[in-house]
Amino acid sequence: MRILLIEDDESLCLTLSFQLGQEGFDLDVSRDGEEGLLFIRERIHDLILLDRMLPGLDGMEVLRTMRREGIATPVIFLTALGQVGDRTQGLNSGADDYIVKPFAFEELLARIRCVLRRPVSLQNDELLSFGDIAYEPRTLTLRRGEQSTVLSKRLGDLLELFLRNPGQTLPRETILLRVWGMDCDVEDGNLDNYTYFLRRSLRKVGSCLQLATVRGVGYRLEERHG
Repeated sequence: MRILLIEDDESLCLTLSFQLGQEGFDLDVSRDGEEGLLFIRERIHDLILLDRMLPGLDGMEVLRTMRREGIATPVIFLTALGQVGDRTQGLNSGADDYIVKPFAFEELLARIRCVLRRPVSLQNDELLSFGDIAYEPRTLTLRRGEQSTVLSKRLGDLLELFLRNPGQTLPRETILLRVWGMDCDVEDGNLDNYTYFLRRSLRKVGSCLQLATVRGVGYRLEERHG
């Protein structure tokens, strides 16, 4: 699983890079908020560890921006701001957890695993669109023009994940984590079955979008050209 660490403390970055690497996580590191936001927009991460006090764009603005843009990646704040008001503000802005510095690595690891055990909440009331389709999560309805079809909850969550990351290759493990959850005992082949059903649903409404297989990696929802 891949974690993005946005932290300006070089010593902490080096320490967490080593410790999380020992636990089997892949880690990307950014030292300021603006660069961190580019990482968030351009790469697929399973979790973000975010410092509140960053040079340039602070952590709160990074979090608010990504949530406004519909990026649902789980976020754990790492910060020296430990007052109740600070924690409440962070959680109300869309953070999934909040840990105060200094902290024991064992506590951070436990919180990471706790957050990753929860499937990301994908569903909300907004209308999502890409290419020639629109999807309404509340009613699980996929539309193209006058054509429509109602999806199952699981299939709807899968489509929503792709619609929130259009044109990006999503690794199989990321899809399984986001849609099924870390502790769900799901066979890898089930994902192939669901992608088949999703392709069939796209064809049913006459969409020109294609769910491309990226061999050895995962899947990508893209517009078909030509």
